[in-house]
Amino acid sequence: MAAPNPPEPVNHEFPEMQLGTGAAPADHLVLEDMSKVRLGITASLGHTSMLVRDILDLKIGSVVPLDKLAGEMTDIYLNDLPLARGEVVVIGDSLHVRIGEIIGAAEKMEEDEEEA
Repeated sequence: MAAPNPPEPVNHEFPEMQLGTGAAPADHLVLEDMSKVRLGITASLGHTSMLVRDILDLKIGSVVPLDKLAGEMTDIYLNDLPLARGEVVVIGDSLHVRIGEIIGAAEKMEEDEEEA
C-alpha cells in the first residue's frame, strides 16, 4: 500500500499593516459591539469535600452539607473570575441572587475620591 501524498501547501496573502498612523481600521471593534457578547455567570452556594466511599453512597434524597451558612452571602463569578457577592433569594420556583457587593467597587470608589 502506497503512502498517502502530503497535503499541498496553501499560500495566504496578508494586507500590509501600518502602525502608528492613529487611524483605526474601518472594521474596528467599538464598545457597543461588546453589549452583544454573552458571558457565563456562576453563583457558588458552597463547597464540600467528601470521601469516595461517601460519594458512592449518595442516592436520590441524600443531603450534601456545604461550608456556608443559611443567609450567608454567596460568591458570584464572571467566567470564573470573582465579580460580586450577593444573597440567594427565591422568586417563584427559581433561585436568584440579589447583588449586595461588587468586588473591587470599594477600592475603585476610594481611588476616584483621592483623584478628586
